[in-house]
Amino acid sequence: MANSKEQKIVVFIELKDSDQNLIIHGLKLAAIFKKELCLLYNYQPKQKKQRDELKQKLQSYAAIVKQEVPEQLVSTLLLCESQTQLPDRLAEDYEGIIIVLNSLNLRSYTTALAETSIPFLFVHPESKIMDYNHLLQPIDLRKEISDSSLWCSYFGRFNAAQIVTISANDKTKEAKTNVMKNTEMTRKLYEKFKIAHKRYKGSRSSLRNVFEALELALASDCNLLVILGSSTITPVDLLIGLPERKVIKAAGKLPVMVINPRKDNYILCD
Repeated sequence: MANSKEQKIVVFIELKDSDQNLIIHGLKLAAIFKKELCLLYNYQPKQKKQRDELKQKLQSYAAIVKQEVPEQLVSTLLLCESQTQLPDRLAEDYEGIIIVLNSLNLRSYTTALAETSIPFLFVHPESKIMDYNHLLQPIDLRKEISDSSLWCSYFGRFNAAQIVTISANDKTKEAKTNVMKNTEMTRKLYEKFKIAHKRYKGSRSSLRNVFEALELALASDCNLLVILGSSTITPVDLLIGLPERKVIKAAGKLPVMVINPRKDNYILCD
């Protein structure tokens, strides 16, 4: 059982071979931020009779982690929650601060992603990219950029990460002003914590800035792309796919952290 008072890096377990690499990523993050590692399995109501078996499997995972990394605090969590309720439950009841998920199963987590107040880190199950010390952050006109900047700063402060930002190139006066404010706010934050960073002005508008950032990330030695999710979700978005889903799919083995601009985000306790 998870200790609800400790902030946690939560790994979404699927009870598949792919879990092993997700746990390794979770361990890396737990080491960076000096947090508890929590192995979560969210079972379906039809699996209720298998609850004891599922609990035993989770505990066997935790035992392996303790054997390999004795100094790491690790716990397990077995829940049966809807995708809409799960993120708040993890944040409010169990102090989850990052959730690590299998990027290949992104479609299964779309509903939870729209409801979360915790960053979702999507990791390809075969990805060995886990230094998390060279981040790329797109900056657009939304005020919630402050949330993605704050999380980038955590990696800068606790993992000596370097951060590259690419600012949108909007045409209207208001949009330009908002992008400029966000760029300046981000610069001041990184300078406050003496975080190494570089700034670039992109060629695309706020609507397409995230895709330009992805191109730059894939063409460089970036090992984490940090983006905001969709501020609004329309029926058309659900039909053709949200931008963040397209980015994560195209990112391949590059980890992508998605921060939900629709919710107030929980912060990391130093």
